[in-house]
Parts: sequence; structure tokens; C-alpha cells
Amino acid sequence: MKYAVILPDGAADEPVDMLGGRTPLEMAAIPNIDWISTNGRQGRVTTVPKGFGPGSDVCTMSLLGYNPAKDYTGRAPLEAAARDIAVGGDDLVFRCNLVTIVEGVMDDFTAGHISSGEAATLIADLDRQVAGGSAKFHPGVSYRHLLVLNDATDVDCTCTPPHDIIGKKVRQYLPKGAGADRIKGIMDRASVLLSSHEINDVRRDLGENQATDIWLWGQGTSRPLESFRDRYGVRGAVIAAVDLVRGIAKLLGMDLIDVPGATGYLDTDYRGKGQAAVKALDEYDLVLVHVEAPDEAGHNGDAKAKIQAIERIDKHIVGPVLDKLRTFDRWKILIAPDHPTPVGKRTHTADPPPFCLAGTGVHAVLERPFTEKSAAGSDLQIEPGHSLMQYFLKP
Repeated sequence: MKYAVILPDGAADEPVDMLGGRTPLEMAAIPNIDWISTNGRQGRVTTVPKGFGPGSDVCTMSLLGYNPAKDYTGRAPLEAAARDIAVGGDDLVFRCNLVTIVEGVMDDFTAGHISSGEAATLIADLDRQVAGGSAKFHPGVSYRHLLVLNDATDVDCTCTPPHDIIGKKVRQYLPKGAGADRIKGIMDRASVLLSSHEINDVRRDLGENQATDIWLWGQGTSRPLESFRDRYGVRGAVIAAVDLVRGIAKLLGMDLIDVPGATGYLDTDYRGKGQAAVKALDEYDLVLVHVEAPDEAGHNGDAKAKIQAIERIDKHIVGPVLDKLRTFDRWKILIAPDHPTPVGKRTHTADPPPFCLAGTGVHAVLERPFTEKSAAGSDLQIEPGHSLMQYFLKP
């Protein structure tokens, strides 16, 4: 049996006024995904367990068949695994966003999607002048970076994701709890350095958002996970540009396939990802393709860009993968957004996202196009979310 999983991050949505009360999924021309939903099964899956927020870390772990209540410690350790960053038993890893805060308000959680080159210089200077002897900054891609805090067993604070507070005063969302003053101290020192940095001077002159601050969140400790192959008996590979998904894949013992043009943003190489997936199906039992673009469009509040991203996923990834699968005797395909990212709210919600699947042994039940409304009307409602993978892989 050959399996393909396409994860269009944040593709699910809510009715949008400017779309006449329809969602981006309803507006998008997605003939391949609609074929899957019409000729197979569709429903909804509860990817956010009780007590958890609707982060991509928790939701992706659920979709891959792992219970966050047992296996999740935080987002940042997953990203650290993707970069092979060593994390000691007394260390705490934080996600470190470069952000734009204007007059105390979170204006942009990406600092204008700052380039990786500019960000690397900022992070290197922060590491030299701010980290001190008990912390280490690690550069990543664009605005996404990490901070490893040493000797942090006494730190147990609550931090808020910056994409959840767009347009809000940040003061009430600063770290709270044991060790919070230590974390806020690092953030404050970083703000002072960034305020006079030459890279920000250039960005200001060009009319681009400055990286005015760092925002620390998503902290956790490192924990090993049972391999995907041991748990499900299939050999898997993952195609993804974002460290979060790549880190989960590494911890699960799944191979990573790099696509040079994959960016984790709207300009990602959809065709390149699709071609890589088609090729990988000859070697692996299961291939998962993650695409961040719909989620980014949702955070930007851009319905048009979200529709375009979904359509490109359908055309350049789902279509070629579906054609390739049909050359095998036995196959299945699953389309599963991890969570909604409504363009009207510009952040994630915990509503169960729709999914659809088709292939060998799957019989059509609800012969309708793939939409949130259709999936809500299905009798297939998967809870808990981590049971969906087992359902999908069953003979």
C-alpha cells in the first residue's frame, strides 16, 4: 500500500464577508481535492485536545498519530530537533520571533518577513551582547529563531504566541510565572540593542517593518518519541520547509526530503514539492507534504492569497500525487488541514478542521465538494485527533 498525506496548514476558515459569506475553501477551484472528497470520505477531526491551544505543533502531532497529552512538551524543542541543536536536561528551549512592536502594540509578528540574511546578523549580535553565559541564540529562517536557556529548572512561566496578539497591547501578554523576570530581562535587553541596529536603520529608510523586539514563547524540554515506523509499520518521508514540521518528522524517525525552492511562505515552490513527493512515492510507503502558505495568508488576513495558495496546492501537489498513486495497485490519500486560520481573525482557532480521504477500500458516502460545511454534515467525526492516522492506515 502507498500512502500520501497533504497538509495544507491553516486552510480551513470561517465565512468571509468579502467572499459573500463563503470560505476560501468554498471559493477555491480545487478539482483534485474535490474528487477525493466526492469519491471517498470526508469529515472533521478534533486536532486540539482539551487543555491545549490550537498551535500547529499540537495539531500536527495529532494528525501524525501522536497524543499531545502524552508526547508534547512545547513547540521550540521540536524546532530544535530539526536543526540538530543539543538540548541538555536542565535546558529550556524558546521560540524566538523577531517582531515589530509599535507604541506597545504587536504590529507584525514576522518583522516584515525579514530576510534570513538580515536576521542571522541580528541573532548573532544578540547572542554576543544579550545572551550572557546562561543562554544561547540560534538563527533560523526569516523571523523564526530559537533561544536555549541553560540551568532553567526553576523556570515555569506562561508565554503567549505573538501571532495571537496582533493589534493588541503586548504589556498584558508578557511572560508570567516562575522565572518570568529572567525571560523579560532578555527581551528588554534585546529591545535596546535592536533599537539602534544598523539593519533596522536601513529597513526604516526603505519603509520596511523593523525588527524592534524579540518575542520568546513556545518553550519546552527535549523528549524522545516512538518512531513512526515502529508505531504504524510504514516507512515515511516528509517534505516541509518549516522547522516545526521537520523537527516532528526527525523525532519520529521519518526521512526529510529537501526542496530548494520551499520557503514556508506564499512564494514556496509548490511544483517542486509536488514533483519531490511523486518521486518519493517510489521509495517510501508514506509521503507527507506540508505547505505553510494558507496559514500565512490567514495570519495576514488576505482571503485572495489564501484562495490562491489552496488552488496551487491542488494543482501542483495534490494533482500530480494523485496521478502517481493511481499507478500503484493499492493506495490511499489524505487531505488534512491541521487547524483553521480564519482570515477574519488572523489567528488559529480550535474548531475541528475538515479532512477527506480516498483510495483502496474507501467507498464514497457523502458525494460533495470539500468544504467546511460539507465536512460538518458528515457522520465521520474523529475524536481524539490522534486516532485519524490509525483510521487512515487501516487495511
